[in-house]
Amino acid sequence: MTATYDHTGRHVLITGGTKGIGAGLAAAFAAAGATVTVCARTPPPTSGTAGAQPLPGQVGFVRGDVRDAEDVERLVSGLPRLDVLINNAGGAPYAPLAGTSPRLHTKIVELNLIAPMLLSQRAYPLLAASRGAVIMIGSSSGTRPSPGTAAYGAAKAGLHHLAACLAAEWAPEVRVNTVVVGLAATENAAEHYGGAVDRVSATIPAGRMARPEDVAEACLWLAAPGYVTGAQIQVHGGGETPAWTWLTSAEISR
Repeated sequence: MTATYDHTGRHVLITGGTKGIGAGLAAAFAAAGATVTVCARTPPPTSGTAGAQPLPGQVGFVRGDVRDAEDVERLVSGLPRLDVLINNAGGAPYAPLAGTSPRLHTKIVELNLIAPMLLSQRAYPLLAASRGAVIMIGSSSGTRPSPGTAAYGAAKAGLHHLAACLAAEWAPEVRVNTVVVGLAATENAAEHYGGAVDRVSATIPAGRMARPEDVAEACLWLAAPGYVTGAQIQVHGGGETPAWTWLTSAEISR
């Protein structure tokens, strides 16, 4: 059975919504009838951009940096109504902690933790008025060791906890949940995983990485009026098979 959701008349704001998972979320909510606004530092791709899927025509775009308080104020104050906020903007380059710039790691924490906190805070009055929902797009990097992206993993762990705190503070007017995304297949997956997408996918019990539509299904459900708040929904295909199982399997097969 395939679940369908009708979000007609509801207003949805998605940060980082011009590409990857964010663009998939925007397309899914627009298809469900919602009025969707996405924000990012760069405009969405056009139909001629290689490897990228342009946003549906009914999705609005606002340029802005969610780390900037003035941009956040301008973004939220321009909304007539808000039913769903999806804090999706995030990410980080590979940057081992030793020998790298402290400023880089500060910016990573700002983008992945501080920005969602401040945007949620600013959006709260609109969300409370509509009895709406906040959805944090978390990461498996915040639930297990994240070597090479320590600041990102720590920020995502903080984001998961922030969602739980806000769910308790803002209930019952506003529901706050987290979608914890595992390894994901987006337009940059081949570059991010060093061209080893097939081998990386083999470490996932489901046999493939998460797709934007997988994340969208969870968000469409959490955005619908309901009882669930303070939850973490794992969208990781069963997780990542520990390396020791591959080693022991190799030993057994000898």
